[in-house]
Amino acid sequence: EVQLVESGGGLVQAGGSLRLSCAASGFTFDDYAIGWFRQAPGKEREGVSCISSSDGSTYYADSVKGRFTISSDNAKNTVYLQMNSLKPEDTAVYYCAALGAQPCTVVAGATYYGMDYWGKGTLVTVSS
Repeated sequence: EVQLVESGGGLVQAGGSLRLSCAASGFTFDDYAIGWFRQAPGKEREGVSCISSSDGSTYYADSVKGRFTISSDNAKNTVYLQMNSLKPEDTAVYYCAALGAQPCTVVAGATYYGMDYWGKGTLVTVSS
């Protein structure tokens, strides 16, 4: 059974940090690009960051560049998203998703149906 399980969300004050984890199982982790997406209330889901094993590429949305860092521990089948200098506008449900054998340029613009697998999400709330 394929699973993507997010964790690490919570409530943090503006300027604080959180580290999200995405633990994957049931598929060959090394063959997939893993993306982080977020959806704020009343807004569309947007791609935040990505790391791809197929070409070693990474991607960051302009809104998080310089504040968020994505990394991968292939031995643990886990991708992390370190989020620093958090802002209230970062408040959203954060989802990780996997897409097979594609670079992050594809994941960056992917819609829900453009990804192979999705996790259920973890809520990040940044208070002002």
